[in-house]
Amino acid sequence: MMKQIKIADTTLCRENNAFSFKEKIEIARQLEKLNIDIIELPEITNSKTDILLVRTMSAFVKNAVLSVGAGLGAGSIDDAAEALANAKKGTIRIELPVSPVNMEYTAHKKPQKMLEWIAACVKSAKAKGVGVEFCASDATRAEKDFLYTAIKTATEAGADKITICDTAGSLLPDDFAAFVADIAGNTGVPIGIKCSDKAGLAAAQAVLAVRAGANCVKCAVGGDTVELDTFGSIIRDYGTDYDIAASIKLTELHRTVSQIHWITDNAKNDKSAVTVNSEDEGIQLNKEDERETVFAAVAKLGYDLNEEDKDKVYQEFLRVAVKKTVGAKELDAIVASAALQVHATYKLVSYIINNGNIITASAHIVLEKDGEKIEGIELGDGPIDASFIAIDTIVGHHYELDDFQIQAVTEGKEAMGSAVVKLRAGSKLYSGKGISTDIIGASIRAYLNAINKIVYEEAQA
Repeated sequence: MMKQIKIADTTLCRENNAFSFKEKIEIARQLEKLNIDIIELPEITNSKTDILLVRTMSAFVKNAVLSVGAGLGAGSIDDAAEALANAKKGTIRIELPVSPVNMEYTAHKKPQKMLEWIAACVKSAKAKGVGVEFCASDATRAEKDFLYTAIKTATEAGADKITICDTAGSLLPDDFAAFVADIAGNTGVPIGIKCSDKAGLAAAQAVLAVRAGANCVKCAVGGDTVELDTFGSIIRDYGTDYDIAASIKLTELHRTVSQIHWITDNAKNDKSAVTVNSEDEGIQLNKEDERETVFAAVAKLGYDLNEEDKDKVYQEFLRVAVKKTVGAKELDAIVASAALQVHATYKLVSYIINNGNIITASAHIVLEKDGEKIEGIELGDGPIDASFIAIDTIVGHHYELDDFQIQAVTEGKEAMGSAVVKLRAGSKLYSGKGISTDIIGASIRAYLNAINKIVYEEAQA
């Protein structure tokens, strides 16, 4: 009988990660499409933006478990529970050190106090009505009796799962497997593992640990742990022979990991948008394509248009297709510019952006509705993120950001910037397009354009 292995992805927990809000959303979206079992997020540090991030992910992550770290920071369990309030599947991950050196210098607790803290954290998390995972950090350097007591304390307090971490990469693969086997044989809950790739042995550790009794492996795209594509490839190539399987979509693994690598390799502290469109493949239209073919591609992008909008979009498509091949990005722009053009409920009056490498980006947005000016001032992970949050504050609703693309449409110092935003309200997509001499202004106009379409349709319902 095949042993089903769960894969937890820790890409978004990388130390010093410089991902923007939009990049985090895009990475989570790709992992969800790949059928990753668990998407891990770090402990909440900014109760406003981090909680909004998890809630945004909750709108489209329906199959994977969203796991939020907690345990070290004051109030971290309450913050994690609040962030996961709308998640279909949520877990609070209690991550605490169990080795003498890390208990002393990371958590500032003596062994007995640490046991009391483990019990208190797990019980508190369990009371929130979500899954609870206890991660024994630096477990391979812990004193054996203390480690087993810590695991017993966590399980008795209600932990649904235990994860053993070789944080320092201190054991060779066969020794780590024996270490895991001993714990798995004496613990009544599922055992997961996290390995350090310090010596390039993480994948070997993981495979032997799975054969020794572990049923969950923490992987990542990049970072110092088991590489996601490496572990997926091992399951693909050796799973049948060794009776192990996983739910991950192996046929899409390499392409999806490449897309995530593009994001992780290009992330910068001041980066505020990701222009990856995962639907580019397979959409190449020209002027010879019939109406049905065009709207099959439109549906693939997620749009549900009425007949009037279809007529407008098709006419615009024919105009563009005479000059060039139409791919996914071009088709997005056509829908954004031609479909559902409505009276603007919210009009942009002004925006002021503050950004720099030593300050948190902020946006002061002023909109007009029914002759009344309404302002929103918010911080964000970059100027565009701050602007979108400020608009959400004014409107009083946060809609799921399905896609965001930016590009320059002219050259030179006075280049025009073009932005396309796709927002999801319920099961329907709404696109907005904005053009301005600066990309932030284009992004704000695109976001507002999409918002106005949603507000208009909701008023007609």
